[in-house]
Amino acid sequence: MARDKIALEDLKSAVKETATPTVTAAEEKASEPVAPKIDAQGRSYATGKRKNAIARVWIKPGKGQIIVNGRASAQYFARPVQPMDIANRAGQFDVWCTVTGGGLSGQAGAVRHGISRALTYFEPDLRPVLKHSGFLTRDSRVVERKKYGQRKARRRFQFSKR
Repeated sequence: MARDKIALEDLKSAVKETATPTVTAAEEKASEPVAPKIDAQGRSYATGKRKNAIARVWIKPGKGQIIVNGRASAQYFARPVQPMDIANRAGQFDVWCTVTGGGLSGQAGAVRHGISRALTYFEPDLRPVLKHSGFLTRDSRVVERKKYGQRKARRRFQFSKR
């Protein structure tokens, strides 16, 4: 009985000595610092999408100007752009973007998505903050198609019994 106990303890100590922590490829890649994606002009580029709107966004260090389709952001959108405020980078980056398709709501969402992605390309350390706030997730909701035999996507024609 005592001999079995000693053998068991020897086995436990042998297992502890040979057990080395294994690092997976994903963990190894996650531990590496991510390099910023900046072009020759010192800008980061990203594409943002929402509904049918597509925004092409360039950011670079500057005074905080946001230009959308050649106009100031305040003239183009009713609400301020939020990703800069969440990341505490308001007034530090100039943003230049072009937006096509969709309406004002879709375009505002596309610009917000594009700015968030461009910020993470310029400063990869901001990714957890923006991801937690939901700015990096593309809003996949789109308009439901109209069905035949109906007035709209779900609205039916009025039923007449007689």
